[in-house]
Amino acid sequence: MQFAGATFGDRRSPPALITLILLTSVSVFSMNAFIASLPTIADDLGSSYAFMQIAVSGYLGMTAVMQLMIGPLSDRYGRRPVILLGLGVFIAASIGCVLSTDPEIFMFFRMLQASVAAGMVLSRTIVRDLLPPDEAASMIGYMTAAMSLVPMISPLYGGAVEEALGWRATFWSFVIFGGVVMTLCWLDLGETHLNRSRSLTAQFRAYPDLLRARRFWGYSATAAFASGSFFALLGGGPYVAREIFAQTPAATGLYLGTTAIGYMTGNLITGRVAARTGIDRLMLWGCLISVAGLSAGLLVDLFIYQHPLVVFGFCIFVGLGNGLTMPAATTGLLSVRPGLAGSASGLGAALMIGGGAGLAAVAGWILSPTSGASPLLALMLVSALLSVGSTSYVIHRARMMSADQPAE
Repeated sequence: MQFAGATFGDRRSPPALITLILLTSVSVFSMNAFIASLPTIADDLGSSYAFMQIAVSGYLGMTAVMQLMIGPLSDRYGRRPVILLGLGVFIAASIGCVLSTDPEIFMFFRMLQASVAAGMVLSRTIVRDLLPPDEAASMIGYMTAAMSLVPMISPLYGGAVEEALGWRATFWSFVIFGGVVMTLCWLDLGETHLNRSRSLTAQFRAYPDLLRARRFWGYSATAAFASGSFFALLGGGPYVAREIFAQTPAATGLYLGTTAIGYMTGNLITGRVAARTGIDRLMLWGCLISVAGLSAGLLVDLFIYQHPLVVFGFCIFVGLGNGLTMPAATTGLLSVRPGLAGSASGLGAALMIGGGAGLAAVAGWILSPTSGASPLLALMLVSALLSVGSTSYVIHRARMMSADQPAE
């Protein structure tokens, strides 16, 4: 499956699908591969776990800020130069993390690593540049399904590498992977945004038109709350596995990777049915699946059996639900104002990642050695329930449109 006119290795044509998959993967890899090592990094650098957890929540917050700039910059200057610049900064920052000897310097470079977000947000924008909405949702589903092996494998990989070579070896992996993807993008990533804005100032002036679109906010809220359950797991999952259930780094990585099993399955389903089903219905199905899985997991943990298989096993349903919801919600927010697709992608991703950063931080605050896993599952469930509400709002606005009433 390729885009029309794509020729691998030709910078004058649309990119090959594998290029976009790897471009998204390096961003996901950098977010997931080291999280099983957070307690070890904190001990090695003489920091508390609460401070080191900022490497997740603060990183997500910085990613949100950068995406506010990435979208308009890509609409003004093109997708290709913004992606290459982001990858270059990411590689340099990864080297800085490896060489850090105190927690503050490490955290500074960790925040700079957020520049790799250009690859995640713009890979999906490139798909929307090339395809209409329902086809774009299907392509994003297939693309994300192929990429889903990365969040499945990367926590396990990071835990195993830490046990064998130390946590710094994981960050050397970021340098190598980033270099490979940057080279591939240089050779293959053709520019897809040919109708650029006249100036960056004019691009930012277009933001109010996007902000007035109610459906944009509905799709963005769905993406933010649906993914919020996953980000809360990223923030609190390592603590639950290692401090509450006394798991090894490798086992922690394995448990954290289980969500990706459901995510890959959900994206494969999206790829097959999105063009026939429509994005709004897919979003609703995905949100309800997440709510059902988390409700069951919370009840079992509270009243029947406490075990990491219960906590992380039921989180597979979060992955399955997000695999249906996220491609549809992303396509929706990109399609409200097609001429502002880059800005919409950046702002939507900023809202999603910013909300995720807050939930990841809350997850770290509410857990203690005696709390058990139930506070984390409850937080994830609240976020999933809110995603159902925002999806219902989107469907309501769509019905108003079909009745020829103002819907924006």
